[in-house]
Amino acid sequence: MISYLVTGGAGFIGSTLSEKLLKEGNKVIAIDNFCNFYDPKIKENNIKESENYKDFKIYRADIRNKQAIKNIFAKNKIDIVIHLAAMAGVRPSIENPVLYQEVNCMGTQNILEEMKLHDIKNLVMASSSSVYGNCKEVPFKENMIVDFAISPYAATKKANEVMTHVYHKLFDINVMMLRFFTVYGPKQRPDLAISKFTRLMLNDEEIPMYGDGTTSRDYTYIDDIVDGIIKSCKYCMENSNVYEILNLGNSSPISLKEMINKIGQALRYRT
Repeated sequence: MISYLVTGGAGFIGSTLSEKLLKEGNKVIAIDNFCNFYDPKIKENNIKESENYKDFKIYRADIRNKQAIKNIFAKNKIDIVIHLAAMAGVRPSIENPVLYQEVNCMGTQNILEEMKLHDIKNLVMASSSSVYGNCKEVPFKENMIVDFAISPYAATKKANEVMTHVYHKLFDINVMMLRFFTVYGPKQRPDLAISKFTRLMLNDEEIPMYGDGTTSRDYTYIDDIVDGIIKSCKYCMENSNVYEILNLGNSSPISLKEMINKIGQALRYRT
């Protein structure tokens, strides 16, 4: 049995991942602060299935709370850390950059310090396609220079990629940094486009569309993300001297218009 620490464990990706790990016979120690970025009741509902497993433990803690994080690491045997906890979203980060710096960078530092102190050698962590900013060259490649962030959120993700490399070099921690491209599926955050547009359509409400609808982006289904995370964990634990950055998703963009049409078609099919 492998013991996983999953930060952000009650969120969209974290809770889906935790369920899969538990079904495979593993132990999951989850951390989440149940903040009000969106309705905390959604997160409570996310973890209901996991709470049926005896090998699931949830800590209601903030990764900025150094003492709380210290206590969690001291009380549990941890084989690998999957660090998903973060303040998300580009627009909100512009409105509150200090909060994003505190949670995404200082919170991550707390996790890294405890890994160092407890000699935990494997880390899989969420980065973001936002680090590519306004790069014109497509498809995005992991070896591109991404030093020109255009949002505080992207800057914190890039900073985490750099800081985890420091801990990799100094303390021999294996690191897989996974750059996610907009993730969708069951439990998706209510503020994200697919979830939001679906609700509006079901209520016969108008969909706000900025521009002419030709802008496009990549979307990745939640099961593919979970599969990529689990395979990255396996790769970390079976190898040494690992520091890699991987795009999870990329090169299959869909326009806003096309995405809206596909949601409409799916809803019509269901009815």
